[in-house]
Order: sequence, then structure tokens, then C-alpha cells
Amino acid sequence: MEELQDLKRRMEQERPAAWDELPDLALYMDQIISYMPRQLIRFDDSESLTSAMVNNYIKDGLVPRAEGKRYGPVHLGALTAVCALKKVLSVRDVGVLLSAGHEAAQDPEDLYTYFCAALDRALTETAQTIDTDTPPEALARTALDLALRSYANQLACARILDILQPPQADKKTKHRKEV
Repeated sequence: MEELQDLKRRMEQERPAAWDELPDLALYMDQIISYMPRQLIRFDDSESLTSAMVNNYIKDGLVPRAEGKRYGPVHLGALTAVCALKKVLSVRDVGVLLSAGHEAAQDPEDLYTYFCAALDRALTETAQTIDTDTPPEALARTALDLALRSYANQLACARILDILQPPQADKKTKHRKEV
């Protein structure tokens, strides 16, 4: 089936630009918006990044503030991660995950490199599960298998994110003690 072959090929081959391949000159917002669709696999334009979304990600602390209305590799790397992760996590959970990643990596380039390697593994593993000879009547089972794997992964991810965050009650108690 041609559509499955295209899906598998794209999952095997399409990857975000490596850190040293990101534009090294500062970009304006409109240039960021036109650059970002190249970073992740998309099948339609309904998922397009907008300047309002970028500004909200900045306000939420997911993406660093622009440097004089200009964005560089740090911003592109963060936006790439946010755009991928928001497909499966809430913005709050993306923030928790990126914050933990920044604490562990310290360097935005290291964090982005790890993100790209992890994305590569995930796309490659999923592509390997796609049998391009699957008859149309069996596609529902393939989709179900993928959905259940997503459920299991999301369940584990949510629990790990809970572990990474201090409980809300502790935050309130700590805040009261500091006041």
C-alpha cells in the first residue's frame, strides 16, 4: 500500500536538523514560523505554528525570550521539542519535562542533541513495526496496536512526570514556611 510505504519512509528518514545545521544567524518571528515546518513530520497544515503560539510558549517559560526580536538555535531547538511534545503532553507537562531536562543537561545544545537522538530512536522503532504489506482490512488492528503502545507510554510518562514534580501540598507548605 503506497500510503503505508510513504509513512514508513518518512518515519525512517525525516529528522529535525542537527544543532550545527540550525541557522546560525538570528531569525525574525516570520522566519521562525516558515522554518519550523521542516523540523517535524507533518501530514497537513492544520498543525502550523503561529506567532501567538510562540509568544505563549515564551510566556509559559517553555522557550527563552527573543534577543531583540531575533531567534537563534536555542529558540529553534526549544520550539522543535515543544512542537513534538505538545502532541502527547499538556503544556504544563512539557514545561516540567523541559525544566528537568535543562537541569540535567545544563547546555541547550546537549539537551537538543539528546532530544533528536531519542526522537530518532522512537521514529525508527515505530517505523519498524509498520508492515507495508498489511492489507487494508487489517489496518485497524495496526492502528489499535499503535494506540495501545501510545497509551502505555503515556501512562508511564505521566507517572514519571509526577515523580519529577514535588507534590502540590509540599509546595504550599514550603511557601508558608518561607513567608
